[in-house]
Amino acid sequence: MIELRPFKNLGGANHGWLDAKHHFSFADYYDPSRMNWGALRVWNDDTIAPNAGFPAHPHRDMEIVTYVRKGAITHKDSLGNVGRTEAGDVQIMSAGTGVVHSEYNLEPEATQIFQIWIVPTRAGEHPRWGARPFPRGERAGRFVALASGFAEDGDALPIRAEARVAGATLKAGETATYAASKDRRLYLVPATGAIELEGVRVNARDGAAIMDVDEITVTAIEDSDIVLVDAA
Repeated sequence: MIELRPFKNLGGANHGWLDAKHHFSFADYYDPSRMNWGALRVWNDDTIAPNAGFPAHPHRDMEIVTYVRKGAITHKDSLGNVGRTEAGDVQIMSAGTGVVHSEYNLEPEATQIFQIWIVPTRAGEHPRWGARPFPRGERAGRFVALASGFAEDGDALPIRAEARVAGATLKAGETATYAASKDRRLYLVPATGAIELEGVRVNARDGAAIMDVDEITVTAIEDSDIVLVDAA
């Protein structure tokens, strides 16, 4: 089963410094039919103006994965971590028992991110943060784990959830397959480009909610950068 969620139909709000679109209920956007997709609780598509961002605020017991689509995001937190994550790269924050953080666009251009929240399997642990580059060449033509709670995804950033955030970069006409499980839920969004997924066209920033499949095959209609969450 595939449910297409076109970008133009997403909830959201434009705050001037932040233009946010929400794939699931968040802040002032509420849709009881879109509260989550399994353990995936939030997928926000945020465009942040230059020299603006999210001031220091707290989180607890949530796995927060940030995929930078354009520009860069600068992170600071109460653990003493400071980091700048550029387009195509990923940062994770396991909020655990509690952490205060800020996320700012200190670049001269707008920054665009996917902000993904996953409900953790393990709560009450010490908070942590991490980031690493994921060169697009490493995921050319295939899905690669970017953040994961599974031991077999050893190169991925670790999260405390039985979930995986994967990425693939496909040239027009290329195909990639992702092995799934019928008892899990997938949510896929092309950051750029357009793809065909089991006969359904999914354009850039559209969401595709997928369930009850053993695998999916994605064909790029245009050069595409794809992000996928696999969660229970």
